[in-house]
Amino acid sequence: MGSRLFYVCQPFAKMRCWAYIGPMCGRSVLTTPIDAMAQLFDAAPANAMPEVPNYNVCPTTDVPVVLGKQESRRQMVAMRWGFIPKWYKAPNDGPLLINARAETIAEKPAFRTACRERRCLLPVDGFYEWTKGPDGARLPYYFSRKDGAPLVFAGIWQPWGPEAMRSCAMVTVAANETMAAVHHRMPVILEPEDWPLWLGEAGKGAARLMKPAAETVLKCHRVDPAVNSNRAKGPLLIAPIAA
Repeated sequence: MGSRLFYVCQPFAKMRCWAYIGPMCGRSVLTTPIDAMAQLFDAAPANAMPEVPNYNVCPTTDVPVVLGKQESRRQMVAMRWGFIPKWYKAPNDGPLLINARAETIAEKPAFRTACRERRCLLPVDGFYEWTKGPDGARLPYYFSRKDGAPLVFAGIWQPWGPEAMRSCAMVTVAANETMAAVHHRMPVILEPEDWPLWLGEAGKGAARLMKPAAETVLKCHRVDPAVNSNRAKGPLLIAPIAA
């Protein structure tokens, strides 16, 4: 679906903006040290992991991914953010698949096997989303948890190619009211009690987790348009500015 504009004014009281409908959650932030993240999930981290902190994590780069228990512990590994279907002849042989829609994930040939057999957790500390003002300027917002904990997205992963390069995508759903002021979609955000079910450690029924987060989970603020560049770096990218 091409980008389009629509007018919103709630739930941001007295705020008027034109929301930009484009790719969902195309940039994220990772600041929690890998060892601390692994401890949070009781996971054994691989030797080669993405560098932290990174205030501008972009698609096609490696991100930390948590896999279900093997023997007694979960595993934390690095994967390419950008799911590569098995039939691609090269990683860039088709569309860049950074997310998968919950409504069709079980039907799409690219995702249907992964959603049954290869689910994962994608931890981040926050993510960016954009609105587009009446003058066409892209206005970035930074989203994070109100309680300060890392966000944990529902994900799927896939091995690809003769060397079984691993790639992943996040699962998205229709936005809750908080998110809808900026974008019509949002990542599936999992709470700690949901992790075992999504990872296949607690039986069947993971589909019921694919729903919008409660309104009490997220907070957001405007940030500097410097983050519009995928080359931008540093903690000032998430610093709040006046709307």
